[in-house]
Amino acid sequence: MTTVRSTLPDDARKVACEALQDTLVDLLGLSLVGKQAHWNVVGPRFRSVHLQLDEVVTAARDFADTVAERSAALGVPPDGRPETVAKSFTLPAPQEGWVRDSDAVQMMVDALQDAVARLRERIDATEKADPVTQDLLIGITAELEKQRWMFDAENFPR
Repeated sequence: MTTVRSTLPDDARKVACEALQDTLVDLLGLSLVGKQAHWNVVGPRFRSVHLQLDEVVTAARDFADTVAERSAALGVPPDGRPETVAKSFTLPAPQEGWVRDSDAVQMMVDALQDAVARLRERIDATEKADPVTQDLLIGITAELEKQRWMFDAENFPR
């Protein structure tokens, strides 16, 4: 069996790849909860929320691929298996069944806010270990913050 060798020292690679793996789980989970809400959203803003949920899902899936490939490039196999995501995912998710549009929006605000907070911790952790991974996480954070803002604006005023 061959392994991919990293250009990073082992301790830096460990920090970077832990941040990448945790981010991968968050992104895959975010794409799943976004799709769950997308399929079940109801209410007067159905269409706009339905379409906006797809934007988040697409972004999360695209970022998940980039994150997984970064981990592989550093010599650590990414783990996006369903059981890994199910075991490790802790962001807010919709309840079973139909989801009122305002509830779907608030759930996404909360999930995105939590994801961004965790990304910011990983940005700090990877600053010295791997600025390339840090830069990737910064870009993901910017997009998720934008998506959070857009969902938050949907429920204004409260």
